[in-house]
Amino acid sequence: MAAPGERSIADVLSDIAGNIQQIVRAEMRLAKAELREDLAKVRSAVVLFACGAVAGILGIAFVLLAMVYALVIVVAPWAAALIVGTATIVIAAICLSMAGRPLKDVGVPRTAETIREDIQWAKTRVK
Repeated sequence: MAAPGERSIADVLSDIAGNIQQIVRAEMRLAKAELREDLAKVRSAVVLFACGAVAGILGIAFVLLAMVYALVIVVAPWAAALIVGTATIVIAAICLSMAGRPLKDVGVPRTAETIREDIQWAKTRVK
């Protein structure tokens, strides 16, 4: 039996279990907050990308057609279309690679770090 003023093993284990439950709940709240924050970043990037893509496609279609007509004067029609198509693909690749940059920081780094800390804390308490 535990001496007066000392806690029993059952009480200590119960406190540890309660603390772990509180930690897990706090981690879940943190993860939800981080995901909401990242969702806002992703949403704005997607909306801007879509608007830019639609406007760009409409404008570029006419510019590309004009370029093909201009190049037909100098080269064969198939070569003019090939030149304009290749240039368009290169520009599209550059734009798509730049659109992905804001999405690189999406994740839950703070939650992952605090979970690692909590696991380390729990290991030291169990010993």
